[in-house]
Order: sequence, then structure tokens, then C-alpha cells
Amino acid sequence: MKQKAEYMVAIDIGTTKTLAIVGRKDSHDKLEIIGIGSSPSVGVKRGVVINIEETSKAIKSAVDNAFSTTDVEFAGAYVGIAGQHIKSVKNRGSRYIESPDFEITQSDVDGLNADMFKIPVEAGEKIIHVIPQSYIVDNETGVKNPVGISGKRLEANYHIVIGQIASARNVEKCVKRVGLEVVDLVLEPLASAEAVLTDDEKEAGVVLIDIGGGTTDVAVFYDGIIRHTAVIPFGGSVVTNDIKEGCSILQRQAEQLKTQFGSAMGELTEENKIVSIPGISGRKPKEISFRNLAYIIQARMEEIVDAAYYEIENSGVADKLGAGIVLTGGGAMLKHLPELVNLRTGLDVRVGFPETVLSKNSVKELNSTIYATGIGLLMKGFDHPKADDIIKPLMVMVEPEEPEIEEPDSPGLFGTIRRTISKILDE
Repeated sequence: MKQKAEYMVAIDIGTTKTLAIVGRKDSHDKLEIIGIGSSPSVGVKRGVVINIEETSKAIKSAVDNAFSTTDVEFAGAYVGIAGQHIKSVKNRGSRYIESPDFEITQSDVDGLNADMFKIPVEAGEKIIHVIPQSYIVDNETGVKNPVGISGKRLEANYHIVIGQIASARNVEKCVKRVGLEVVDLVLEPLASAEAVLTDDEKEAGVVLIDIGGGTTDVAVFYDGIIRHTAVIPFGGSVVTNDIKEGCSILQRQAEQLKTQFGSAMGELTEENKIVSIPGISGRKPKEISFRNLAYIIQARMEEIVDAAYYEIENSGVADKLGAGIVLTGGGAMLKHLPELVNLRTGLDVRVGFPETVLSKNSVKELNSTIYATGIGLLMKGFDHPKADDIIKPLMVMVEPEEPEIEEPDSPGLFGTIRRTISKILDE
């Protein structure tokens, strides 16, 4: 008898790393990760593909590693998109109800949403997401779900995410080169929010700040609805470059300094601690003060936080953020960053991990900010309005096999995933 396996695949094409994740839902509707792979990103700059060949190689390497722990073949994946070309606008649409009893149906709502994809945009741009904010029925405002309500006129306010056609096509081209179709492109801060924010936080008002290697993504929620999105065109890589230039060391040394000894606040760093960096080509080692290192990092992180706060003020709900700010992404692992963000914004701050959406069987290393976007992309896939139709091309029929008895020292599936994760974290 054949057994149907339902899986999702997500690809997070970052500026520093390309990540591929395979997952499925368990009996408790939690996400179980069964495969993960990573590869350094060479052809991506600030979230935008600039070299098709190199990016395709990185995706293939990550996908091959992720698929190596599964016996399932896949046809498509959910892929994240970001970059400084992303922008958002607000728009209002309306339509008259034509049914004899004037009862609003799901078809009316879907038709109004579809109309928003037809609004004019600038040359070379495309609409990526159309997100309803609120509906209005015959001048009755604040309607969250108009289906079933009687009325002659349906209106809605929308948050519309727009990106460059060329950037989207380049992402799709790279994924297709490794034999996969892009099922859907998802704005990365929306995916990260799915993994690390709670419904209560979205209702109370919260800002997600996802600090990646090349970009910092911002998403503002209030009353359970996305209110503002933005992509800031710099992230952790510029911090590394500042350390490289300020300390006159190599790029890899600067990255290692940042992750192992870095802090976002100089005042909270021990003054007398130093670290010795090997000299280049036999030259004398360099001694770098922890506090001086922290002040280099702090200067750039303040710039990033201030840029994010500018977007928060533009959201229109800056005074309604009861849940404050949630930090995620690789940059969120920086020591004393929550204290710096709190100092610059005056808002409550926490670091967001994807633990609430992961199954109890998941290896603990997966509960990291660096996986927030990838895990969120999987969640978006399973929550897609047409998930039943979309999952089909991602599924194959597999014959159940007799369970194999592992040798005592065999690592098993999760041992393989744990080794893969450890390798990613060490890179």
C-alpha cells in the first residue's frame, strides 16, 4: 500500500548564506524539520541576486544537503524575497455587490483583492503581496470579515508590497536552474513574523526587526494586521566591514571577532579585555580591545536601529506598539543588542526564536534566530489559502520500507541534521 507524504520546501536566499529547509506538520500541527542545508552566498548583494551562476550553485548546494536526509523528491519550493528594491504603498478598492439579496460572498472579497493586483505601478515593477487591512460595507468601517454581511458596496484598505520584476525573475531563474519551481515568492519579514511573533503581540502592536547579512527587514503589526513593511539596505555585513577597516584585519577575522567577542554597547563591555589576532603573512599579531571593538559595532548598529525606527514612525501606529520590538535574524545574536535598541527607541525589546512553531522532536539547534525566515517560509506554505492544491506538486507517493535497525553508533536522521546545523553555525 502506498503512503502519501506531505512536505514543504523553503529556500532563503540571503546575502551571506543560502538556506534550504524541508519540513512537515506533526499531529499537533507543529513544524518538524526533516532536512536542512546551507551554502555561502556569493552572487547576492544586499538581498538582490547579482550573479545568476554563483547564486544557482549556492542554491543547489543547499538544496542537495537538505534533500540528502530525505527519500522524497520535490518539484517546487517557497522562496523568500527581500532587497532594497522592495517598497510598500497603501490603496483603497471598491466594488458593487451584484447578487439579488446583496449578500457579500467570498467571491466578492476575492475579486476585490484580485483587482488590487491590477493597479498601475512604475515601469519594471510588480505587485508581490496584496494584504487587506480592513473592509467597509456601505460606509460601515472596521469590518474584518465581510463574508455573509448584506450590503450594496464593498470597500477595503490594502497594504501592497511592490518589487522589481527583474529581481523577482532573477530569483526564479536561479531556483529553476536547480530543477525546482517557485511556488510562491514571500516577502522575508512576513515569513520571519510567522515564525517568531505571537498572535497576542500582533494584536497589541509589535515591530519585527530582522537583521540579516545584507538587509534589515522591518514589519509593523497592530490589531492583528500588518501595517507597514520596509527593507533597509544594510545589515550585519556592514558591521563586519567596519571592523575590518577599523582594525585593519581580514574579512574573516572581522566576522569571527564580531560573532565571538562583539557587543552592541561599548559601555557594557569590559575595558581591560583584549583579543590577539594573528598577523598577516608572518607579521606580528594585533591586539584589539573588547571595548574598542564594541564601539565600532555600536556606531553602525545605532545607524541601523535609527533607520528601523524611522520606518516605525512612518507606520502610523508608532504610539500603539504595546508589545514593543522583536529582534530576529543572524544579527539579533549580537551581545547587548536588545539593550541598545531599548535605549534608542524607548520600546520593550525581546529576541525572537521560532520555538513556538517547532515540534518537540526538533533538534534544539534549530531554535535559532538565523532560521526564522526559513521556518517562516515553511509556515507560510502550509498556511497558503490554496495549500491543498499547492502541496500536491510538492508530494510524491513512496512505498513504505521496512524499518532499518541502526548500529549503536549510527547518528540517525536527527543526528545527521544536528551535524549539518553545527556545520552551518561554525561557518
